[in-house]
Amino acid sequence: MEREPFWESLALAEMSDAQWEALCDGCGKCCLVKLRDEETERVVFTDIACHQLDCETCRCLDYDNRLALVEDCVKLSRDNLAEIDFMPPSCAYRLLHEGRPLPDWHPLVSGRADSVHQAGRSVRGRVISEVEVSDDWQNHIVFWPEQES
Repeated sequence: MEREPFWESLALAEMSDAQWEALCDGCGKCCLVKLRDEETERVVFTDIACHQLDCETCRCLDYDNRLALVEDCVKLSRDNLAEIDFMPPSCAYRLLHEGRPLPDWHPLVSGRADSVHQAGRSVRGRVISEVEVSDDWQNHIVFWPEQES
């Protein structure tokens, strides 16, 4: 008899640290610079990536030290997930928190680490590092992170 995958059988609060970390699909969307409209509080994404994001692999260059290296980096946790309103709609943490399934392209479902890239759901080839941006960040607003759930 086959066992249900852990993400279907456990609540987020019940997952081990390793299971929690495995939920990340490696898309890099959470590492995009986001802007919040002061009047409406709406969050929009840009095509500007944190300087610690490797834009090819879509992984943090120093994941273990990211909170010390990036002033506004947020460590997503079981305790703060409900309050964080800027995770992309395709984020596994957000999907599971909202009671929705993981998509077929998610590496846990597909069994392939690169499936997020193959499906075109990562930031690979779509972003620039914040150190390369010299103009107004508002000129870099994109809507594809919101449309790829």
